[in-house]
Amino acid sequence: MQISNIDSGKSFDWGNTSKDYAKYRDIYPKEFYQYILDLGLCKDGQKILDIGTGTGVLPRNMYQFGGKWVGTDISENQIEQAKRLAAEQGMDIDFYTCPAEKIDYPDKTFDVITICQCIWYLDAAAITEKFAKILKEQGKILILYMGWLPYEDPIAGRSEEIILKYNPVWNAYGDTVHPVYVPDEFLTHFDIIKREEFRVDIPFTREGWHGRMRACRGVGASMNEEELKGWDNEHMQMLMDTAPEEFMIKHYVSIAELQVKKDIIN
Repeated sequence: MQISNIDSGKSFDWGNTSKDYAKYRDIYPKEFYQYILDLGLCKDGQKILDIGTGTGVLPRNMYQFGGKWVGTDISENQIEQAKRLAAEQGMDIDFYTCPAEKIDYPDKTFDVITICQCIWYLDAAAITEKFAKILKEQGKILILYMGWLPYEDPIAGRSEEIILKYNPVWNAYGDTVHPVYVPDEFLTHFDIIKREEFRVDIPFTREGWHGRMRACRGVGASMNEEELKGWDNEHMQMLMDTAPEEFMIKHYVSIAELQVKKDIIN
């Protein structure tokens, strides 16, 4: 995948890091899922479409609450991992490989569409009307994001410095608490009915944080073999020198809840 305003157009492929993604990125805390449940969403027989599902982290963790999940992703490797993990847990979730822009469902199929950690990769102009049509009346979109805070957490900050040493065009560094991105195109068919941010501390081991960072876009998804080897050695050495075996990393969660406009005819 290449997007002109992301990493100066450098290509990245989540499929290259799917095994790390499956092992190390299932890290959302209980507060994250409880927030969604408190909105009355993704449970009790509701039909949910998870866009950019990756390894199915969101559907698999919320499966227990009774929603009927479908997960799609552009990466075949990601979907293979999602299917494997769901099968190991005995979960009946429909995962398939498909770009968000090419999904095809009858009108009023879903109660909720979730878009977690991937809204900036989507062609909003191509999906806005389609999403409004496949949602039921008063159907919801949830845009979800969780990020570490490098200016507040010294380990996270040092990790970013090492990524930039080996991949200087990576532009996902320097995050601060802010509202999650909602494309302007969505506002033609949806109303923003809630937007909120809250802080969370996420526990890691050295191996867990190292794997989490390797599974990010700036590392495993885009570095070549030589760059990745250099990063791998330096980042782990930094953790051995500066971090205890177990530690917390400061994060924040940012969520936007959108609803199909009342005057939109599905």
